Amino acid sequence: MTPPRRKRRQPEQLPPPPPPPPEPAEGEETPRNPERLYTIAGTADGGRAELDLVTLIVARAAPPPSASPEEAAVLRLSTAPLSVAELSAYLKLPFSAMTVVITELITTELVQARAPIVRKAVADRSLLEAVMHGLQRL
Repeated sequence: MTPPRRKRRQPEQLPPPPPPPPEPAEGEETPRNPERLYTIAGTADGGRAELDLVTLIVARAAPPPSASPEEAAVLRLSTAPLSVAELSAYLKLPFSAMTVVITELITTELVQARAPIVRKAVADRSLLEAVMHGLQRL
């Protein structure tokens, strides 16, 4: 039996680091994030609907051509009921920005906000007794 022949690996040479970005000239500002949240959620009055993280949003119509990209994405995603938290996660926007976008859609009647379905924690005792008596009669 012959031993396996292994070749020793040599460390790879890393490419040289990229040159630093040029310094801005005097009077010029450094470039920043191009989209601020107030440009995405640009409302004049600043009013917001009473929304919670678990409020369900359902689209009523297809996105119109005048809709912003965020509004169009909300309308496409919410063909089936989705919570505000899910929409916020899918669009990678904070909850505060999502409430403003959804408020605009509610005022234009493109979406409908629904309260989440709350289930009873304990079943009705009389119903359980009726089922139990019905099973005992069988």
